[in-house]
Amino acid sequence: MLDLLKKLFKKKNIEVKIEKVESKEYEEADFETAISSASFGKFNLLIIILAIPMCWTTIFETTTMSYVFPAAQCDLNLSLEDKGLLNAITYAGTFVSAFVWGFLFDTFGRRKLLIVGFFLNAIFAVLGSFSQTLEFLMVMKFMGGFIMSGPFAALTTYLSEIHSVSYRPKAPMLLGLWNAAGSLYLPLLASFVLPLKIEWKIGHWVFHSWSLFLLINSIPPIMSAAIFVFLPESPKFLMSQGKNEEALEVFRMIYSMNTGKPKDTYPVRKLVKERGEIEEVENKERKSLVKGVKDGWQQMRPLFHAPFLKILLLVCSIQLFMTMSLNTLRLWFPQLFQAITDYKFKYGKSSTLCEMLSVLHPKEEEDECFVNTDNLEVYRNSMIVSITQVCSYLLAGSLVNLLGQNFLLNIVSLLSGSFAAGIYFSPNSEIATALIAGFTSLASIGTNAILIVVVNLFPTTLRTMTVSLAMMCGRGAAMCGNIIFPYLLELGCGPPFFSAACIMFLSFILSLLIPKQNKNFI
Repeated sequence: MLDLLKKLFKKKNIEVKIEKVESKEYEEADFETAISSASFGKFNLLIIILAIPMCWTTIFETTTMSYVFPAAQCDLNLSLEDKGLLNAITYAGTFVSAFVWGFLFDTFGRRKLLIVGFFLNAIFAVLGSFSQTLEFLMVMKFMGGFIMSGPFAALTTYLSEIHSVSYRPKAPMLLGLWNAAGSLYLPLLASFVLPLKIEWKIGHWVFHSWSLFLLINSIPPIMSAAIFVFLPESPKFLMSQGKNEEALEVFRMIYSMNTGKPKDTYPVRKLVKERGEIEEVENKERKSLVKGVKDGWQQMRPLFHAPFLKILLLVCSIQLFMTMSLNTLRLWFPQLFQAITDYKFKYGKSSTLCEMLSVLHPKEEEDECFVNTDNLEVYRNSMIVSITQVCSYLLAGSLVNLLGQNFLLNIVSLLSGSFAAGIYFSPNSEIATALIAGFTSLASIGTNAILIVVVNLFPTTLRTMTVSLAMMCGRGAAMCGNIIFPYLLELGCGPPFFSAACIMFLSFILSLLIPKQNKNFI
């Protein structure tokens, strides 16, 4: 694992640059000089590996229901519209809380709130696994989404802020890689757990196989909360708050772990006071809540004025369209794969995609609820899609520095729209799976590429807020998309896929308007 990550990050010109920085002492250094002087090594690779359960927590919160639907549809009496609501309710929670979390993280820091956020998410995940009714499950999924919105945005910012400019663009791509790995793990776990015929009864309470599936998926947020207990605060955030001594100690720790040298040999002796940031708290006392809120609002004000407002609207619009298209189709693909499997089970043959999706609309005379547990093809196809995502992220991690995040975003948004339109014309399940894999991989890269744009175009004190607002727009759109999708399916086979394609093409047009990186905010 470490060797693979080193290959992803390795650049000869970067190594030479770091050696030069390390050989020179600085009496006073800015953030970029300080983080470059800390080098790149074991600490960075360790953080990247530890991010795996954190990324999986996010992907599990939004994706597990896609695999639960076929197994729980009889137990919870789920209609097609109910499934859309269950997919949407998590995004409703993230939409409501995004602004609050962004404010809290940019005002009070990343680490402590990440611990609280992951721990609370674990509680609601466990409670959700014991659901007996659709209504209770929806409440738990809403609360899970409400809590998860903040940690996702803060994790992206945290990981970016412990890397120098040479490595920073690849950090969000690695998060996407771990998300793709989580998407691969889910169908693998589902293939073992969901076919089990579990019905553990205690009075009127019943624990099913899908309950066990949800319970197992509460482990990553528990691990994430525990991990952040031992991690330092972002040194960039500490500097932005005037806590330069604390930030310098974090830099020394990173340097020592990366190079194996004593902390006192770290070449930076003092950090500059960052312009335009909050003054150091008098007498080094903690902020009161009232002062924190007041200072936080002062930090956010520039975001809603020139020159940031125009860029904010642009990145939020792109994230809105891309996330709506991706996370609507992505969450329905397991159900579509299930429909393909049910069609083959029922008729003993394959057909065009549109013909096979007709089983999603059962005839009125078919009153008996039926669960097909012979779902190996569903999980296999889902794993093919996830493996394609992993490979795509490995490639994108190498291309992001070569092509630049703006051009990469242009390419993936255009191609993903083409794949979405092509799904409608699939003559068989194999072609449909290939096109679905292509669309999901490219669109997913696009949603992470826009986060790189945010990091490069906004200063530290506005980054997490901007990411939160962008994700709020995207998740709000995904919520609407999942509610609308069942009705689009009822209109016919074409509307769901052509709608997704048009939205991606609109994202492509908007991506052409993104300005170049602002080097003053690196």
